[in-house]
Amino acid sequence: MTSAGRRIDLVRAHVAPSERTTTTTTNEMYSASVLAAREDVARLLDDVKCHPILVRLAWHDAGTYDATVTDAAWPMRGGANGSVRFDVELAHGANAGLEKAVKYLRPIKARHPTVSWADLIQLGGATAIERAGGPKIPMRYGRADADACPREGNLPDAEPPFGDGAPDAATHLRNVFYRMGLEDAEIVALSGAHTIGRAFKARSEVTDFGYGAKNGTKFTGCPFMGTKMEGAMAGGCSWTVNWLSFDNEYFRRPADGKDEKDLLWLSTDRVLHTDPGFSPHFMRYAVDQDAFFYDFARAFAKLSEGGAKFVYDVKHYV
Repeated sequence: MTSAGRRIDLVRAHVAPSERTTTTTTNEMYSASVLAAREDVARLLDDVKCHPILVRLAWHDAGTYDATVTDAAWPMRGGANGSVRFDVELAHGANAGLEKAVKYLRPIKARHPTVSWADLIQLGGATAIERAGGPKIPMRYGRADADACPREGNLPDAEPPFGDGAPDAATHLRNVFYRMGLEDAEIVALSGAHTIGRAFKARSEVTDFGYGAKNGTKFTGCPFMGTKMEGAMAGGCSWTVNWLSFDNEYFRRPADGKDEKDLLWLSTDRVLHTDPGFSPHFMRYAVDQDAFFYDFARAFAKLSEGGAKFVYDVKHYV
């Protein structure tokens, strides 16, 4: 039993022999491999424009972390340990569509076998943010890979009814993020990652917009109004007009509601500028992109270390 009286359910996953590292690797060698993998990730991003899904993959791996479980050994508290690569976790409802992101990273993992999946996933997210115009993030690498998956249900819901029984979106967000050891400003800053990316009907129940130009909005179908979309897939519904540019547009939505039907705005977005604990940070980021970048970079780095077990100590700004 956990300190909260809740049982932690882990599902053991098969680890292929090719994913097991048996050779001796120094800290310097590992650092060089991480930097080489980063170059491959950057090329992937340039070719495929898959920035949003790599950020989502990194968040969904790290976001299962439960810091309140104090009497369980790693990896039983979840977190940034690479477990999202396993089919059993990819089958969780919140992870619909993420097998595509794992598929993007598999060739890079094959070229750099000493780099753990846990590191490659977080490297992918951090590099995607930086390459989309976002901040350079003070990342730490050297994570070990887990061979077990956390229970389903640790990630936040977008709309009620909330899985934790919370009566409103503010309570739900705090339940989820406080469990990870994050505070109100960090909740708002990390939510700002919605400045890039889209939701799809097949991956969630929050929009009716699907895959392909005919099923997208005026911002996500042809001709991708306001975006640089060479090589990217059409469709879905975005939170912002320029949904491949990492900036503070998420916090500057048009007050006149002109494009409301073509932009996504969920209960867990709306509460950020109505709740008295969240709204001061939301308003500050709307007028000060530098403040948003500063807070986001540190919050993302903190998120990416939650639940991680470090066997190397490698630090890089992406």
